[in-house]
Amino acid sequence: MQLTEIHYPDARPIDGYGPGFFRIAGQVIDGAALIGATGAQGWGGFDDTAAIIALKDEIDVVFVGTGGDVAHLPAGFRDAIEAEGIGVEGMSSPAACRTYNVLLSEGRRVAAALLPV
Repeated sequence: MQLTEIHYPDARPIDGYGPGFFRIAGQVIDGAALIGATGAQGWGGFDDTAAIIALKDEIDVVFVGTGGDVAHLPAGFRDAIEAEGIGVEGMSSPAACRTYNVLLSEGRRVAAALLPV
């Protein structure tokens, strides 16, 4: 099998994650994280819609990782994000990490808001 290394010229890929942390382009973030193409920061969870909305001119969709298992996104959270024209997709955090990286490598305008596993 031939493997091809992906390069992200102007982007911040998710390198890995573990119990309570995420590693984004070499930077470790403890706890929940918000990652966009140009940066990564801690995230306040479902009560912190403002941090995601601040990215609205840079992204089309945010993948929301709900931890180790898939869980429903709170209606108020989803409504607030979608009202700003940003698509919201909820999934487990591992799936959100993978999906974010794949679409990022395609040059798509994406972000990931992740709760730790």
